[in-house]
Amino acid sequence: MSSTIYNHRSLQPSGPPAQGPSQHSHARLNEAFDSIRQEFDVLTSDLSLLRNQRDEYESKVTSQINELNIVRQSLYELESQHGKIRQQYEEELTRLRAELHALRQGMPANPPPHPTVGPGSVGPAGPPGPPATVPGVPPAAGPNSYNDPYYARDRDREREREREKERERADRERERDIRDRERDQRDRERERPPGESSRDPKRIKTERMKSDRPGKHLTSSSARSPPPHGYHHSPFSPPLSALDHYSPSLGPGPNPKLPPAAGGPTSLTAFAGPGLPPPPAAHPPYPPGPGNPAPAGPPEPSPAIASNALVPISNTPNGGQFPDDLDPHTVPPELKKEGSDWFAVFNPKVKRVLDVNLVHTLMHESVVCCVRFSADGKFLATGCNRTAQIYDTKTGAKTCVLADDNAGKAGDLYIRSVCFSPDGKFLATGAEDKQIRIWDIAKKRIRNVFDGHQQEIYSLDFSLDGRLIVSGSGDKTARIWDMMDGSSKVLTINDPDSVGNDAGVTSVAISPNGQLVAAGSLDTVVRIWDVATGSLLERLRGHRDSVYSVAFTPDGKGLVSGSLDKTLKYWDVSGLMTGGAKRKEAAANGKKELEKASPCTMNFMGHTDYVLSVAVSHDGQWVVSGSKDRGVQFWDSHSATVQCMLQGHKNSVISIDLSPAGSILATGSGDWQARIWSYQTM
Repeated sequence: MSSTIYNHRSLQPSGPPAQGPSQHSHARLNEAFDSIRQEFDVLTSDLSLLRNQRDEYESKVTSQINELNIVRQSLYELESQHGKIRQQYEEELTRLRAELHALRQGMPANPPPHPTVGPGSVGPAGPPGPPATVPGVPPAAGPNSYNDPYYARDRDREREREREKERERADRERERDIRDRERDQRDRERERPPGESSRDPKRIKTERMKSDRPGKHLTSSSARSPPPHGYHHSPFSPPLSALDHYSPSLGPGPNPKLPPAAGGPTSLTAFAGPGLPPPPAAHPPYPPGPGNPAPAGPPEPSPAIASNALVPISNTPNGGQFPDDLDPHTVPPELKKEGSDWFAVFNPKVKRVLDVNLVHTLMHESVVCCVRFSADGKFLATGCNRTAQIYDTKTGAKTCVLADDNAGKAGDLYIRSVCFSPDGKFLATGAEDKQIRIWDIAKKRIRNVFDGHQQEIYSLDFSLDGRLIVSGSGDKTARIWDMMDGSSKVLTINDPDSVGNDAGVTSVAISPNGQLVAAGSLDTVVRIWDVATGSLLERLRGHRDSVYSVAFTPDGKGLVSGSLDKTLKYWDVSGLMTGGAKRKEAAANGKKELEKASPCTMNFMGHTDYVLSVAVSHDGQWVVSGSKDRGVQFWDSHSATVQCMLQGHKNSVISIDLSPAGSILATGSGDWQARIWSYQTM
């Protein structure tokens, strides 16, 4: 019994909870409500403010719409008034024509009286007198007739307006004539001998190129400026509109142009640029002959061509070129490949066997004057203002920047030529300061400086053994430098008949066997020297304008040249490879033998502007050319047939190179870009 009581005593009584915690919870809840209320009030005030702003904006918009309606109504009224005045003017013009016709038919003996001179004639011309009475034409009457005293003043004002229009039209015609004369003057100046200029004609200024950086100064006037004098659409070329608007992402670009020569006439701006020598002196075109076809029209049969040159059938008009009416914008999909800002068009006349792709775009801080691959194809060197860059061709990453801190800081110093040594350890650069610098790439230091040229250095090329490097300069010489001791052999152009006496060397190349040096020149001639003796072996004549680029074929039996005459030529130089005795015999037999041994066997015609750079693929299958028409063309090296036209730059393609180790193309342009492309045979 007692145990049961004890068990009940251990239970605790139940009851309502304590009041303290409940009061604390209510206080926190009230604080939360107050906070929410305050936030709601803030939002309400913000909403009210936004409503007021909305109402204000709507009021302004309504006001603007009303003003626009008023302006529109005024415009309609003006148009209506203009229509009425124009109708009156046309009616009056018709009436006067009828009077004139009647006068011519009737031929009255007495001419109409001269306008009276007096107070009423104060002004530019005075009111006209009444017209002569013409048989068959009743006198005018009514408010618009000569009998109306107020008509004279109205007619006076109309005549004054007509005179103003005539003056404006005459001014426009005069301005157009001035522009035409200036264009003709530029064309004449372009052919003027450089000796007439007081300053060095090969000194290149780059300000205009700088202003042509993509995205700047792309005005409608530049996009629609007239083509250069003598420009014509060749059978291969797309229309100008296709060049200026060849991709939606590229947009309209300025006509390709290059900077002027300092101190020279502005006419030189038609093509000169950093890395590009000036035009040659004026000269008559060479007569048709081997390697020198007529520029247009069907070629006439020539005994010289038949006997001395093997011109392929593809060189007949349109034989290997694009059709006249081929528009890159409307070609079938199977004949076109397009990227975001580039496209390639393939020749519909031949089987497509090539594919092209953009791999990398390499942005620069100035015009890209030159591009060159290393012997193994792993690296690409580019030259621009004051610096040379080296890129990894696989990743597109910039691996090295070479700049001479000791060079003068004033003005520009464009690197016009770059060339890797065959082992890839050194990079040679040629610049406007007449020096050749040999860089140790790993150390980023200058190993050698070769001095000797008297003008800018336009081109460099290493021999395959790395022992020699040849350079070409505007001083009319090429030089062969020994990398071991720094000595040089001068190859001078001293022809008495050099056209215009300007034979600056624009491009040089060493043959694969290291025995020959070829040089293109401003005087239109390609010359070939013997490396061992320095003697001139041959002059290759046929181009009609300056030769800007030369390249040997991989087997050394052919030489390709590109010229400002818009063509490329293939020269058969296999006769110079048969042995030293034959070469010496050719040199000893005088000028005639020098110009007969290596004929031009193919002409590559299709570019619409200057050909600035040429290259031959490592397998000898393709010849590739870059031009001022902003295009790159792939040609079949065996038939001179165009396979593909590639458009991927907004300015002139100044330099191109093909990798010695694979199917990779590099292009450098005045649009401040270098691009790496891949091409494959399908």
